[in-house]
Amino acid sequence: MSHSSKSSAVVLSLAALVLAALPALAGDSAGAVNINTATAEQLMLLPRVGPSVAGRIVAFRDENGAFKQTVDLMPVKGIGEKTFELIEPYVVISGETSLKEKVRVEQKDGSTGNG
Repeated sequence: MSHSSKSSAVVLSLAALVLAALPALAGDSAGAVNINTATAEQLMLLPRVGPSVAGRIVAFRDENGAFKQTVDLMPVKGIGEKTFELIEPYVVISGETSLKEKVRVEQKDGSTGNG
């Protein structure tokens, strides 16, 4: 491998690492909700999560124990693929809940709403 090929490979590897870290960085700047410790009120800060879904998340957690990964939210009634895609950047399974206000998502018509 030539010197320039090695340099290109290193640059591409570093770029891949940075891109892989971007979702985590975005979640940190906006805030995160720890799904293992959050109250129903904190869970309701997530897009498309209201009192009913938040209550089901807490009940699911109480019945089944701590979530091992964020995708473990999927069996909770009210958390389908589309909702999970919206909340995934904001949910974590460890650390403090740092999200302080309701996440508003842009709707297809360009307006901002609850989800």
